[in-house]
Amino acid sequence: MTVTTPRGFRAAGVAAGLKASGARDVALVVNDGPDAGIAGVFTANRVKAAPVLWTQQVVHGGVVRAVVLNSGGANACTGPAGFQDTHATAEHTAAALTASSPRLMLGAGEVAVCSTGLIGERLPMAELLSGVRGAVRELSRDGGGPAAEAIMTTDTRPKTTVAEGSGWTVGGMAKGAGMLAPAMATMLCVLTTDAVAGPETLDAALRAATRVTFDRIDSDGCMSTNDTVLLLASGASGIEPSAAELTAAVTAACHDLAQQLIADAEGATKQIAIEVVDAATEDDAVEVGRSVARNNLVKTALFGNDPNWGRILAAVGTTAAAFEPDGVDVAVNGVWVCRGGAAAEDRAKVDLTGRDVTIRIDLHAGDVEATIWTNDLSHAYVHENSAYSS
Repeated sequence: MTVTTPRGFRAAGVAAGLKASGARDVALVVNDGPDAGIAGVFTANRVKAAPVLWTQQVVHGGVVRAVVLNSGGANACTGPAGFQDTHATAEHTAAALTASSPRLMLGAGEVAVCSTGLIGERLPMAELLSGVRGAVRELSRDGGGPAAEAIMTTDTRPKTTVAEGSGWTVGGMAKGAGMLAPAMATMLCVLTTDAVAGPETLDAALRAATRVTFDRIDSDGCMSTNDTVLLLASGASGIEPSAAELTAAVTAACHDLAQQLIADAEGATKQIAIEVVDAATEDDAVEVGRSVARNNLVKTALFGNDPNWGRILAAVGTTAAAFEPDGVDVAVNGVWVCRGGAAAEDRAKVDLTGRDVTIRIDLHAGDVEATIWTNDLSHAYVHENSAYSS
């Protein structure tokens, strides 16, 4: 269940000394082809890390043979020198891969670069480039697990997935446990497929998938400078699925990874699904769901096992969505604690002792629905988040 499950991919994860803990911190994913299609979505933050700026250019070229990723440093807000470091990383990776397997013959423009860690600090390039060389030596079809470990920051566990098509497969890995407030992406994620698909098809599938998965998880309302989601296609299966089939598989993989991210959110004790139904538009449903997901009073109430529907209704009221305040219904874990904008069933009936929480908000304004996934805020969030910056 990793990025190397689809045919045509190798990966590795090594320790290069970027993390003080000595844990793995450099990952490499290589597409051995025969195809090298690529698609990507990136943070909408106007402050973008150097690797995001570089990789946006690379993806625009339509061909990517390798993705090198590091944890232990974001390379964000590091100026022109930071961009030069990213360029040097791509060049070094391309040279090392070509030397190890001359049939690859790739250049820096075919190498995507991703980084995660503290903002504002230059990467130790000697250690990073040594790690790249080590990762090239360790590349294998079994390297997906170590690669997923190498991109972790405050994650407590690696996050990988596989979605099966008919004779072809989508694999993936992701990292992220905080700063999950998306706008086209939410964290570092590499998806792979051995399906035959061109850049335009890959781009359409990835954007459709992220719109209803990564774009709808919201841990803490904080958007990163480094968010990147990449989809690579090797074509090694020789099978070209329909656009709908590819989109369905990519969406399934993204959904699985998105749920793993929320489940591992920093300091969280609750995993919360906010279902907004009978909205006038999809945008309205998403806006209402996100307003509740980002409301600290709601999140802390749930941490305290308090089904405080008044806080939920107040969050709904901050939006521009179409609804009548005295026509909104709210249920928490199946108990309709609010009907018509007023108290309904006894809130004492709500069982919040478990980890999973479902909030259902009926706007009675249309027939559209959407779900946003989030988590509560506990005392542990402050401690965990102090070590994470991108």
